Amino acid sequence: MNRLFVVINVLSKMILVFGLTMIIPLGLAAWGEDGARAVFVKSMLMTVGCGLLLWFVTRSFHRELQIRDGFLLVALVWSVLPVFAMLPFLLFMPGINFSMAYFEAVSGLTATGATVLSGLDNLPPSINLWRGEIVWLGGMGLIVLAVAILPLLGVGGRQLLNAEIPGPMKENKLTPRIAETAKGLWTIYACLTLLCVAAYKWAGMGWFDAIMHAFTTLGLGGFSSHDASFGYWDSPLIEFIAVIFMILAGINFATHFLAWRAKNLTLYRYDSEVGWYLVILSVSCVGLGVFLWGMDIYESLWTALRYASFNVVSVATTTGYSNADYGLWPIFAPLWMIFLSGFCTSSGSTGGGIKMIRARILYQQVYREIITIMHPGAVLPAKLGRNIVNNRVILAVLVFLFVYFSSMVLMTLILTFSGLDAITAFSAAAACINNLGPGLGSIGPAGTYASLSDFQTWVCSFAMLLGRLEFFTLLAIFTPAFWRK
Repeated sequence: MNRLFVVINVLSKMILVFGLTMIIPLGLAAWGEDGARAVFVKSMLMTVGCGLLLWFVTRSFHRELQIRDGFLLVALVWSVLPVFAMLPFLLFMPGINFSMAYFEAVSGLTATGATVLSGLDNLPPSINLWRGEIVWLGGMGLIVLAVAILPLLGVGGRQLLNAEIPGPMKENKLTPRIAETAKGLWTIYACLTLLCVAAYKWAGMGWFDAIMHAFTTLGLGGFSSHDASFGYWDSPLIEFIAVIFMILAGINFATHFLAWRAKNLTLYRYDSEVGWYLVILSVSCVGLGVFLWGMDIYESLWTALRYASFNVVSVATTTGYSNADYGLWPIFAPLWMIFLSGFCTSSGSTGGGIKMIRARILYQQVYREIITIMHPGAVLPAKLGRNIVNNRVILAVLVFLFVYFSSMVLMTLILTFSGLDAITAFSAAAACINNLGPGLGSIGPAGTYASLSDFQTWVCSFAMLLGRLEFFTLLAIFTPAFWRK
């Protein structure tokens, strides 16, 4: 129990800080008098009050976190903080219940972008801003934020980052100190967000929409303040800016950091994921554009390329924006985009899925096996760039993929058993595990998850957490070995 109390002591401080982040929408509500000021006052007081209470109860339990403590803290952060993040939704909108509010909060913090809300255009700006803010915070990772700005927590930064940062090569350090690494990543993240705000404003968005959508673009979360998403503006320029920043957010932020520190863009050439990432996106955009034009979905090739490019990049990077209802396209197109969402983004990015680095390792392993069958004595090491990939990493990737596909099948079967049709069930499982957001069928880009039952909503919430924490961080705490001394 001592371990649990130590972790809760750290969690209490993070809850306190999280409560203070509500000052931003509270300030907007007070300034704009949009009717949600009292809601944010209550939500902030409840969050800060719970944080103080937990800290007071566990104040005598304080020590450096061990590896297993870090995993437990990460799991608790991502499952407990949505309870506080959902308070503004639950208090302001009487039409949604606890399950729906928790789902919305989990979707935001995991940067998934699935929503149960409709009538977004009529919501108070402060509520929509809070939706965007939690996507932005969750995109880079609240644990990384804690390590960056809360060194007084006295926790082991390496343990937290090992549990939080996705990807099989997470051991690599950018700076000698973990806190400096986290600060560097957040600096790049914040600077790109400010650039995105300026670009959106220049292209024609108002200040509020520019800020809100910059949050969800860099977080790759896809929440919008309009039911029509980017179709609200119907602007090729705004869509082009969104595509650029979604692509940037899908690249490893460590690469951005190294390029910025060295003032050398050629470093992107040495990233083992960037080349494949850009090539696959480009080929898919052009290929689906030509496909839609050839199927007479759009009259001109330019129009087909415009809509294909925006939606392919949005779905492949697990953002979830839309400027058209791609659920009405020939089924090959949306299925291909959902397939891309499973692996396209880079490790260390704000995207979901298995990440490009694992897909590359898997591809090389398949190639090695084929060559070994033909030439049993051949020695063919797997490489990423100039580095040889350790067999331990390859094994970890294979195990990860087994758990990934097993989870996808299990979630699909559970949702189908609960009453969803096969297309909706499969796309919901894929969209939630990949942290994509919209799926197909009733949960497509023109719909919401509000049609799901409470049970189905909880299944999807768990799937989002499972995908965001890359399975093992969450599953590890359910094993008896985790709790043994």
